[in-house]
Order: sequence, then C-alpha cells, then structure tokens
Amino acid sequence: MATTDLVVARHRFPTRRLTVDEGFVNPPPTLTDRITQEAALLGTTWQQVTPERLWSAPFVRPVPQPANSQFGTRSVFNGRPRGAHGGADFPSPAGTPIHAPNAGRVVIARDLYFTGNTVVIDHGLGIFSMLAHLSAMDVREGDRVEADAAIGRVGATGRVTGPHLHWAVRVNGARVDPLSVLALLGNEPSGR
Repeated sequence: MATTDLVVARHRFPTRRLTVDEGFVNPPPTLTDRITQEAALLGTTWQQVTPERLWSAPFVRPVPQPANSQFGTRSVFNGRPRGAHGGADFPSPAGTPIHAPNAGRVVIARDLYFTGNTVVIDHGLGIFSMLAHLSAMDVREGDRVEADAAIGRVGATGRVTGPHLHWAVRVNGARVDPLSVLALLGNEPSGR
C-alpha cells in the first residue's frame, strides 16, 4: 500500500457579524431541554455509519444560486462570538425548490430550534447532508430520495437573517465543506 505525507497548513478564517432575534443568541431557559435533545439527536446521527454507499451519481448543488458564505467563518451574533460556520449558505428567494445533493435515506425531517425546518440525508458510508431553514419539507423521516429529487423549499426558519439554504456535510462525524464535496464528488470542478 502506498502512503503519502500530507501537510496541513494553518488557515485564518474570516469573521461575519450578524444580527438575529435575541432568543436565538440567548435562548430562554424554557427551551434548554429542547435544544439539548436536538443537539443529542444530531450528535448521534453524525456518528452512525450505514455500511453501504447509497449514492451513485455525482453530488449536485441543492439550489442554483451561488454560496455567499465561507465554510469555517467565525460567527458573531448580536455582538457575541459563537462557533465556526459548519456549512455553506445559499441566499435564495423564499420558496425556491431545494433538491437532494445525492441519493440516500432521510433520517431527520423536522423543525429544530437553531436550524428551523431541517432535512438530514444519510448518503451511506458515514456521509450526511443537512439542509436547513426550509419553509416547507416535502419528505419524511425514512423516505428514500434520489439525487436531485425535490425535498423542500427555501425559507427563513430558525436562526436566520433572511431566506437562504444552509447546506452542511458530515463525513464520519467531521464537518466538511460542502463546496469541496461538489469539487471532489460532484460535477463542479471548483465547487463554487
């Protein structure tokens, strides 16, 4: 087996400053249990590994609009620093159809506090797509979807500044830039 040395270079990520409803920066104590349960659900989901590959086609962009945010950008909400942005945002008109980035099984299709109406697709082999802030979800948990199938519509639910699609990818639990997925496993050489 051949091996290759890989050098990981230090990278400085930019910071973005956003203003959102205060309840999404400092949620009221009455929502603590909900937020904790949703975080546990997502954490458990990211650790699952379906042993077979559920896709065969290249990964596709879920909406036609370009992304306007960089993966890893540090977020400051209402003047308070929060975590790194774990996906890519695609500003799109409300109601724009959202398509599955690839085939898989819908493992989450529900309203989550921070991400609003959210669909998570298990593509198999530990690869997941999360599509968030939807105005409507056209799939249910347990549904099988094909690449490019309509799964919902762009909205502004959860912690948002306006209508857009947030697309996040996890591979074996690790956050991965979805635009890199398009470049490596899709039909867009740059992914941008």
